[in-house]
Amino acid sequence: MLKYKGYADRLEYLKLCDFEYGSPRYMSNEFYHSPEWLDVRRDVIVRDFGNDLGVQQLPIQGLIIVHHINPLTEEDILNRSPKLFDLENLISVSVNTHNLIHYSKKNTQGIIERTPGDTILW
Repeated sequence: MLKYKGYADRLEYLKLCDFEYGSPRYMSNEFYHSPEWLDVRRDVIVRDFGNDLGVQQLPIQGLIIVHHINPLTEEDILNRSPKLFDLENLISVSVNTHNLIHYSKKNTQGIIERTPGDTILW
């Protein structure tokens, strides 16, 4: 992901875009409160200087989420997979960016030029 320098390119790279995976939410809460996770979370935030997607000049205001670049599975948590704590699989994101990664669609059309009247319904 670090080969992408800007926010938009990094965001597009991370978007799940209809990728179906079973979020192990019911078991991940315990993991996200463990001392091991809290330590690595702090290390990621420090490494990224609290910047959104690690992009300089994009400081996160408010809650910082540490996002797993490759989504976790139940097996990852049950087996304590190395990717749980791999600094190369973690990035600091804002709440807004986290929601865009998980819930927005990939822009396959590029920028759509606006024209006068293109929002008139009838």
